[in-house]
Amino acid sequence: MSPFSPRWRGQLSTKFAVLGFALLALALLSIGFTAWVTRQLDGGAAAVNEAGRLRMQAWRLASAVQGGRTPQETAVLVREFEATLTLLERGDANRPLAVPWDDDTRARFDRLKRSWEGVRDGRLAAPDLPADGLTVAVDALVGEMDSLVLAIENKLSRLTAVLNLFQLAMMWLAVAAAVFTLYVGYMFVIHPLQRLRGALQRVGSGDFSARVPVEGPDEFGDLAAGFNHMAQTLQSLYHGLEQKVQDKTRDLESKRARLAALYEVSTFLVESHTLSDLARGFAQKVRVLSGADAVAVRWTDLASQRYLMLASDCLPEELVQEERCLEAGLCACGQPQAHAHTRVIPIVASDERRLSGCAQAGYTTLVSVPIRLQQRVLGELDLFYRHEAVLGEEDRGLYDALAGHLANAVENMRTEALVREAAVGEERAMIARELHDSIAQSLSFLKIQVALLRQAVQRSDTARVERAIDEIDAGVRESTNDVRELLLHFRTRTNSDDIEQAIRTTLQKFEHQSGLHTHLDLQGHGMALQPDVQLQVLHVLQEALSNVRKHAQARDVFVTVERGPHWRFRVRDNGRGFEPAPDGAVDTRVGLHIMQERAERIGAQVTVESCLGQGTEVTIDVAP
Repeated sequence: MSPFSPRWRGQLSTKFAVLGFALLALALLSIGFTAWVTRQLDGGAAAVNEAGRLRMQAWRLASAVQGGRTPQETAVLVREFEATLTLLERGDANRPLAVPWDDDTRARFDRLKRSWEGVRDGRLAAPDLPADGLTVAVDALVGEMDSLVLAIENKLSRLTAVLNLFQLAMMWLAVAAAVFTLYVGYMFVIHPLQRLRGALQRVGSGDFSARVPVEGPDEFGDLAAGFNHMAQTLQSLYHGLEQKVQDKTRDLESKRARLAALYEVSTFLVESHTLSDLARGFAQKVRVLSGADAVAVRWTDLASQRYLMLASDCLPEELVQEERCLEAGLCACGQPQAHAHTRVIPIVASDERRLSGCAQAGYTTLVSVPIRLQQRVLGELDLFYRHEAVLGEEDRGLYDALAGHLANAVENMRTEALVREAAVGEERAMIARELHDSIAQSLSFLKIQVALLRQAVQRSDTARVERAIDEIDAGVRESTNDVRELLLHFRTRTNSDDIEQAIRTTLQKFEHQSGLHTHLDLQGHGMALQPDVQLQVLHVLQEALSNVRKHAQARDVFVTVERGPHWRFRVRDNGRGFEPAPDGAVDTRVGLHIMQERAERIGAQVTVESCLGQGTEVTIDVAP
């Protein structure tokens, strides 16, 4: 847009720019004029001072001549006078010193110079002249100086009057400019803003018919036009806004209800404990949620490609009996897994075999939803309607989500059963190992001793019989202790994150059973071990203590626990010890094997150090 176009000239920014530049130019002009006048006043005042100095220098010169000073001293005073006179004529650029020249001051300064030249060339050149003649000449010179000072002062008085008059004019001009600026601001800014604010208040109160008149091509005109367009747009949108809000509210309420139902069904699936309760309750909740007249939950047999009726709700009993087991693909229910997808099936022909039972029961629409776990089809959810049903995208997503939750719940239930079965199997295997490693060996030993006893009785070997009976008695006591230790192992639990209390309880029971003294030393601090790790560590400690009771013949047992990033447990006795097996030889000590197996389950290491006559130390290192 050209800067000289009418549109540009009508802009509010242009008006304020012109006004601002005008005021700025006026301010600069006034400042410049005031500075010039002030400079003239300062220079004139300094010139008056220099004229006073001339007066003093003239009298000094007269006194020097009359006092009989030497010609050299008189010459110095003459040069000082002429220097001051030259400075007064030319001014000083380094300080405000300048005579405000005009015709009057210039004429009087010329007379002063001629008078000085007369004094210098006449009276000072002939020092033998009468002294009163020099005084008269100097008086005349001083009179010319006074005349020049009076002319300068008159000039300064006129400049001061002009400055005062200009300042008064500028004051009135400033008042007028302020009033004019306020008027312009009100006309071009305040008044349009007030009209715009009034229109905004009307729109805010719901009156979308409010409009602002467009009075000019300036910015407020553009703003008024934009406001009018906005108000018109709001007015057109407001008519359909209430209906849109109602539609959106209904949609949000529907989604909220679906989410609530999905949460309710998910909570029920988590809390169910048996498969029959799970399927039956799921069918009831889905029927209420979907508004179906009946619901059937079928589960597939991957081997025979059949669908079994797992649960149903409000489905006629004869239809339940008829469709208890369906072959995939022979009925509308029970889709082949390769083509399974959520679909709506209209039931229109009562004589069609695939839909005859449903049609006879009075159903007109079937919604079939496959139950999937990832990409594997586990079953099918069938919704029966006695009226025409339409399946929207939201309904389709909801039913698929519910079917997926059911599949996860059934799979979790199956996984939990397998875990429980594996845990029971592992527990039984552990009990079998414990019995084999302890009680079974003791019973085998007793069996051998019974055979030896029988032979001794047959031979009437009394000494042999006594030894066999003693061996059998010792074996029975050992078996009894083994049984007690096994019961202690099986009942051992850790009920806190700290293993200290469990170790103290184990040592107390050991002291009660064996009569040996135990000493517990806890060192350092560290993160607590996991409960399963604590349990296995306790079992290893119990096995080590059992070996001390059976074989060590010790008086004291020392247990040290080092807590830290790596846990270390030490069990040391002061018994007889034993000779470790040579490298490469098979170690036949059963207790050591048991401890090694338990340690391997938790990734720990067991080290046994012993020496004849110096006791045994068992170390358990547990990694974090």
